[in-house]
Amino acid sequence: MSPELAFLLTLLLRMAITAAFVVTASVITERSGPVIGALVATLPISAGPSYVFLALDHDAAFIAEGALASLPINAATILLGLTYVVLAQRHNAVVSCLGAVAVWIALASIIRSVHWTLAGGLAVNVIAFAICVPLLRRFRHVRMPLITRRWYDIPLRASLVATLVATVVTASGWVGPKVSGIIALFPVVFTSMMLILHPRIGGPATAAVIANSAGGLMGLGIAIAMINVAASRFGSTIGLGIALAICVSWNLGLWWWSRRKLARVEP
Repeated sequence: MSPELAFLLTLLLRMAITAAFVVTASVITERSGPVIGALVATLPISAGPSYVFLALDHDAAFIAEGALASLPINAATILLGLTYVVLAQRHNAVVSCLGAVAVWIALASIIRSVHWTLAGGLAVNVIAFAICVPLLRRFRHVRMPLITRRWYDIPLRASLVATLVATVVTASGWVGPKVSGIIALFPVVFTSMMLILHPRIGGPATAAVIANSAGGLMGLGIAIAMINVAASRFGSTIGLGIALAICVSWNLGLWWWSRRKLARVEP
């Protein structure tokens, strides 16, 4: 088998595996309401596989440096979420999503031009969440309407995720770890949810899912920082494993806390 054919087959396999994982998670999101949906959406279901595939092709130093670039991008994602939530109250899916993505791209361009340290990446996350979390609070509680699935939903989600994986894998060899880390954190799950859910259940209900994602994104930021620290010391496998454990444990803790608060409210 030629090297070109082997690369193509491997790339297609990676795209299919990741797309299947993300589509499954997004279906769970639709059926579970905004709180559980947000916790599922903020698991590393697109960034995680992208980093795993990067780790298969690059050394631990590459992964650690990529995580350093991804950390401030997590702050850009919460600002993307805030932009969408505000726009979705009055505008359609295309305007709201494009406006949010435009903010993300602008912030990513600025982030790319800065030489980041771990402390700097953590600081910009603290500032972004301190601004966004209070502003998002009033948009979090919206009743989720019944969702009727359309024929193109799963193909659209799968194609969005597969495109991201293909871009990260093929581009990482020549763009370097910094841009690879930025691309890996592109919020493909959020944008696919915006484009698919908004036309069916309305902007406010879709915005409620995004608004509830702030807590999960905090855990994702901590996990990314841990990749930078652990990958450089213990290797990519241990670093990514610790990051995954942090994300899952953090979101389970948020779920437990939300259930406890609900139990206190109910008579």
